[in-house]
Amino acid sequence: MAYDVAAWLITATLLLLALPLHLLPALLAGLLVYELVHVLAPRLHILRIRGEHAKVAAIGVLALSLVVLIGLTVTGSLAFFRRAGGADALLQKMAEILDAWQTKLPPWLVAQLPADTDELRAVVVAWLQGHAETVQRGGAEVGRTLLHMLVGLAIGALVALREARPLGARGPLARAMEERAGRLGEAFRGVVFAQVRISAINTALTGLYLAVALPLSGVHLPLGKTMIAVTFLTGLLPVIGNLISNTMIVVLSLSVSFEVAVASLVFLIVVHKLEYFLNAQIVGRQVHAGAWELLLAMLLMESAFGVPGLVAAPIYYAYLKNELVSRKLV
Repeated sequence: MAYDVAAWLITATLLLLALPLHLLPALLAGLLVYELVHVLAPRLHILRIRGEHAKVAAIGVLALSLVVLIGLTVTGSLAFFRRAGGADALLQKMAEILDAWQTKLPPWLVAQLPADTDELRAVVVAWLQGHAETVQRGGAEVGRTLLHMLVGLAIGALVALREARPLGARGPLARAMEERAGRLGEAFRGVVFAQVRISAINTALTGLYLAVALPLSGVHLPLGKTMIAVTFLTGLLPVIGNLISNTMIVVLSLSVSFEVAVASLVFLIVVHKLEYFLNAQIVGRQVHAGAWELLLAMLLMESAFGVPGLVAAPIYYAYLKNELVSRKLV
């Protein structure tokens, strides 16, 4: 029991330090490679290969292939956003639309607006413009983040090689730490893989609306392709990610007409309700947690650590819940 407590304290310390030390990208990248190898190796019958050296070589090839594939995906995504204008262009476009939104509203509705609407609008626009500048300044951190991810991918690939090697005698603390690592991997796999499925469904529905339904109605939304990509990326955040992409789409719809914005809002509300249901059913079932628990964890982690805390919250909470359930404490 003492070794379990020590392992819990070490694991909790390392997980929390990953946030202020900006090592979360490396942690997630390493977990991604390791879990992909863990999932794919049995399905590809690699673990049945006879001979330790042949098995290690096969898993090494699989891990290296996954690292290359992930690297190409990240590089291709960055190239796409550069061609499409990027996040800063998207935020600037939203600021411009909000700055001119009163011209898109019916006169009767403008007459009903509060007297301080201009002041409120100026605050919102200034915030968006300032956030766009923050995104641009943050470009200097992209190189370091990518380097951390690359190191994390390499570490995950090296750790995955242990799948092919018989484990020797280990001490009690090492066994306890290995159990913690296994539970963290289960939490990561349950949250991330489930959330990818949910995000893919949301993106498909949003893509049909932006790229098919609106053009068939004679409406062409600006930065539509960028918004489809943003919908998928933000959709990786449970529940709140869908709200972020929905807000962006509605604001962009104002550049066409108020009616299109209302139509987008109605459609996205339906999609959001579907996402909420899927999140409760898929992610909640994987981690034995309700959507409200994940939202509360994200709120607390975001308040403490900002955006990295928001990203890590579902995984960290799933790991904590996994530990508590395993001990029959909840």
